[in-house]
Amino acid sequence: MEASFVSGPAKNLIEFAHQAAGPPADLPGVQVTVATFQRGPAESGFVAGVRASGLEVEVIRERRALDFGIIPQLREIVSRRRPDILQTHNIKSHFLVRYSGLNRRYPWIAFQHGYTTTDAKMRLYNQLDRWSLRAARRVVAVCEPFAAALVRTGVPSDRIVVRHNAVNPFIPAAPEEARRVRESLGIPEGALVVLSAGRLSREKGHADLIRALAAVRRERALPLFRLVIAGDGPEHGRIERMCATLGVTEMVVLAGCQPDLRAYYTMADMAALPSHSEGSPNALLEAMAAGLAVAATRVGGVPEIAANEENALLVEARSPEAMAAALGRLLCDPELRKRLGASARGVTSRYTPEAYYRGLLEIYRQALNQPQ
Repeated sequence: MEASFVSGPAKNLIEFAHQAAGPPADLPGVQVTVATFQRGPAESGFVAGVRASGLEVEVIRERRALDFGIIPQLREIVSRRRPDILQTHNIKSHFLVRYSGLNRRYPWIAFQHGYTTTDAKMRLYNQLDRWSLRAARRVVAVCEPFAAALVRTGVPSDRIVVRHNAVNPFIPAAPEEARRVRESLGIPEGALVVLSAGRLSREKGHADLIRALAAVRRERALPLFRLVIAGDGPEHGRIERMCATLGVTEMVVLAGCQPDLRAYYTMADMAALPSHSEGSPNALLEAMAAGLAVAATRVGGVPEIAANEENALLVEARSPEAMAAALGRLLCDPELRKRLGASARGVTSRYTPEAYYRGLLEIYRQALNQPQ
């Protein structure tokens, strides 16, 4: 897995490893070793997070983003570890396993978490992935639309399995901790909190959320509230400028990347997910597990998890007006927030780490029993 910090896919991997270390009585355990890439001497937040979780880590030293010189390192690690299953979690990892020929020696499972198209380099990488994934014994897609897209690119449908992410039951932060976070962010006493958690990149749709905020403020009287965006990324500067242009700077708090969001979910009154593209979003699952009413775009795996008007409000993507209407309803209707939040918490009981572990073990068995 390539990662610079512990993102959604990494959270699921670490939680799977925890389940594997103490599995249910009727299931075998799994020993998990993570191999990841590092440039320069500084240890990434991902490596530090994986080590802190108790997992074994193999660090592959590279000189640039796609360094073919690392293939001997990769082969040596795999040869020494002699895994029963070789598992990959991103485009570069998929490509290197097929290019190196390791897929011909070990049962290989690839996880497809979705694509970004931020620049020409990423579009090229996406094309490479279509070549890579055709050789995997199993491809785990995190939602049905991703699975359908894989079939269109030539991955055999009988090798594709859909597996949504998992979420732990929510344990609220202590009231004093939530209060400290609230005060540190400068949120006024009595103000409602709308939380949006996610990386600040274009496909996450935060620009639409800021436009929706400006629209809903113009169109109706609202209670006092603040939008807290927990995340960072290449869109940070653009979001700041947009807030200033639309006159909503005082209503938006850019909290930066937060390794632990428990206090944020505890203090929030509702959540917003304005993404243009999603697979099985951890931000949605975590907000629902925390019992928050969510206004989310109807993309990717979101409607496979949440049902409109039953446990969330779902709107069309890239429509600030539709998001504004949903936000306005939730801000002005405490009973609606309460009803949707209570129902949302029940939904997440289907996405427990134990259920995820059982499902992934079955995928392992299928791959091990499939002839090369």
